[in-house]
Amino acid sequence: MEKTSSKDWILRFVKGMFIGSGFILPGVSGGALAAIFGIYERIISFLAHITKNFKENVLFFLPVGLGGLTGVFLLSFGVSFLLGEFETIILWFFVGCIVGTVPSLWKEAGKKGRNKVDTIIMGVTFVLALLFLLYGETLFDGQVEQNTWTWMMAGGLIGLGLIVPGLSPSNFLVYMGMYKAMSDGIKTVDFGVIVPIAIGGLVTVLALSKVMDYIFSIAYSKLFHFILGVVFASTIMIIPKDYTGFSLMEYGLCFLMLIGGTLLGSWMSRLEEKYK
Repeated sequence: MEKTSSKDWILRFVKGMFIGSGFILPGVSGGALAAIFGIYERIISFLAHITKNFKENVLFFLPVGLGGLTGVFLLSFGVSFLLGEFETIILWFFVGCIVGTVPSLWKEAGKKGRNKVDTIIMGVTFVLALLFLLYGETLFDGQVEQNTWTWMMAGGLIGLGLIVPGLSPSNFLVYMGMYKAMSDGIKTVDFGVIVPIAIGGLVTVLALSKVMDYIFSIAYSKLFHFILGVVFASTIMIIPKDYTGFSLMEYGLCFLMLIGGTLLGSWMSRLEEKYK
């Protein structure tokens, strides 16, 4: 029993690291990863009813939170280097992780039934989300002044990335010219950056979690198929397009990263089913 409990704790810690990556890696959504790893609904329910089963939920989410913080801080050190030197190869790994968990996510979306309307919602959401992600960059063209209020706004976007699966807050921070400063602030533990981001994120999450929890209670299948549409669109957006100067070996590494990510995502999904 202890062995199983330890494995479960480690699994949730690793999931937390991946979810944390969604708050700092462009094109990746923490909320989508939480949904993919089967804990999104429980996060929303906990935040919406924070006093209900408080101790049990805190113990459940403790490794997730620790993993998330670990993921954010580790990636703040490595993200600039890895994405600068091996962006295409690394992004294929993340694409693979999402692909490997799609069967589990599809099953989760249909666990309370699935009909034609749900499929239409998923299709329409996919098209609209893809168009928004393709053309949304013009909304944040240029630089935004960096101060306490804009960092709180950045935190609000990160909070939305948890509440709305598929939304990648880092994409918007890149568009706004705040992404590198955020990474540097986390890396150097600059509280002038970290504190307002945390406040903005916390306020957003607490304010909107009840709304999402209510929608889940009355339209579970439709909301989850909406989430699927956004997840699929955001996955399309992170597929690398620039292969300038690539050698045959680098193409091979991309393929290996895709396969490796797919196997990892599939493995984590199977573990989730085992311990759920």
